[in-house]
Amino acid sequence: MARLQVNVQQAGPIPLDARFGCLPGELLALVGPSGSGKTTLLRAIAGLYRPQHGHIECAGDTWLDTRHQHSLSPQRRRVGMVFQDYALFPHLTALANIALPLRHLPQPQRRLKAAAWLETVRLKGLENRYPSELSGGQRQRVALARALARDPQVLLLDEPFSAVDQVTRRRLQRELARLRQHISIPIVLVTHDLEEASALADQICVLHNGNSLQQASPETLFRTPASPSVARLLDRHNVYQGQVVGSAGTHRLRWGNVELDVATGLEGLAPGTQVAWYLPPSDIVLHRRGRPSHGERENPVAASVDDMLVLGSMTSVALRVPHGDVLRFDIATHAARRNDLTPGAAVHVSLLAGGIHLMPGQGDDMTPNEKRTPI
Repeated sequence: MARLQVNVQQAGPIPLDARFGCLPGELLALVGPSGSGKTTLLRAIAGLYRPQHGHIECAGDTWLDTRHQHSLSPQRRRVGMVFQDYALFPHLTALANIALPLRHLPQPQRRLKAAAWLETVRLKGLENRYPSELSGGQRQRVALARALARDPQVLLLDEPFSAVDQVTRRRLQRELARLRQHISIPIVLVTHDLEEASALADQICVLHNGNSLQQASPETLFRTPASPSVARLLDRHNVYQGQVVGSAGTHRLRWGNVELDVATGLEGLAPGTQVAWYLPPSDIVLHRRGRPSHGERENPVAASVDDMLVLGSMTSVALRVPHGDVLRFDIATHAARRNDLTPGAAVHVSLLAGGIHLMPGQGDDMTPNEKRTPI
């Protein structure tokens, strides 16, 4: 199996302690703030940067093994890479740029294969245009075709959509999703855009200061982050501090002056245990005024509207509970109006037990302010 496996460490100058893997046909997104080592890791895979310690393997071949002083040169690693600025040669046509990795082939075969890749990325008819005569999206597709023309064992994408406008960006994301149907190699994407990562990736690896904190599917990451740090880096709100209370078989989670039922996670935790916990916004249910429902019986909490921000058809709502923490969720703007949500208004919500995700032993991962208010 042509799996990519990366395990690299170094103290500096760029600290790294990262481990992640990507299966054939899978797209792995590396996300994290600027300076978290995302591009450095791509360069390490490509052989353009050598970490102090580590092991990189792809398709059963060892590309890097620092223990045995083994490191393949970039030319010997079958890597296709799309750089942030595309790195096209301005004096070469689109076709000639794509043909560059095919110099080992006879000229007629080289031209035919380059033309086939140009057609695959839907740029047939633009063979003789130079990069300056192409739009940003077209240049990106030429760069992608050139990377794939190498017949790589792994495709590396370093923020490939950052240099284009929003409409073109969405179009290119769809183009990449379509292109994936034609290739079955690991794809590693570096991006700052969490929506982009969630839409395109099968797996996301969260990085911070060169450390890989968690790798999982987007759904798993956004519903069950491994720690408050991961939640914060994924721009997740509703992370709090709680305490396990109760006797055997009847444990609950105390949050301020409220005791909450939790579907899973309390088993084996002794009363008094401090835990960080997270609640996805989708698991906060607003009680409808004048139309009570059965769901209101589950972890009902009184609160007041602390802040509201109308964003077109959706409204972002912040509710403050009596002990000071803030719950954040989005609601359709028409529903917010129907329920008379205004700053200062008293409301009730239910916190669904199945959505409460505990992070035992992670309380020290939170700053004193985070222990008081949501991240």
